[in-house]
Amino acid sequence: MKRLLVVDDDKALRKLLGDYLGENGYNVTLVSDGEAMREELVRAAFDLIILDLMLPGEDGLTLCRDLRARSKVPILMLTARGDELDRIIGLEMGADDYLAKPFNPRELLARIKNILRRTQNGVNPVAAPRLLIFAGWTLDLSARHLIDSEGVVSPLSNGEFKLLQVLAEHPRKILSRDQLTDVLSGREALPYDRTIDVMISRLRRCLRDDARDPQLIKTIRNEGYMLSATVEQQA
Repeated sequence: MKRLLVVDDDKALRKLLGDYLGENGYNVTLVSDGEAMREELVRAAFDLIILDLMLPGEDGLTLCRDLRARSKVPILMLTARGDELDRIIGLEMGADDYLAKPFNPRELLARIKNILRRTQNGVNPVAAPRLLIFAGWTLDLSARHLIDSEGVVSPLSNGEFKLLQVLAEHPRKILSRDQLTDVLSGREALPYDRTIDVMISRLRRCLRDDARDPQLIKTIRNEGYMLSATVEQQA
């Protein structure tokens, strides 16, 4: 039985999720804030954390960043706003997926199953080589940062790292927005969702790739994005 930790200050929603997920075969622990979350994490190991964005005291983004710095436990973030910026920041902080309130409990259940399937079956980007080298840049998969030809290190957010990693693991191959969104959050892109486009723009700035005429990360009209350089892999 998979153990889930729900962190939400809405008492009625906590009860609803506890009852529904319990009926669907999960062992569910319910808490209302970050302090209680940390206490439960000391007591037991969890397979997934459902974390509300808007919490009293430390907010969900702060807790997500703290969790990701010391744990690989999957995180599904809940947000009452569903703003594009919230989604981007949540993914950058290390969340595995996000869901905007109000939501259908069946959709939440499907997201939970999908995250557990991806994380436990190793469907996330492969990290066998330690270094990916291209066009004078080195992506260090262990340290999770980018190094230029002069050895200057550029830290990457969690989302930027995963996005650049999958592009560098598939050089000169067009990857659609749906494919890239799946890497970041385990699902297809929603209509008018510009999360990937925004993060590609940020990566181009990190790589000093001219946004008006990009040479490294190319936009393929109506198809997606492609890393145009040859990539050397080193262990």
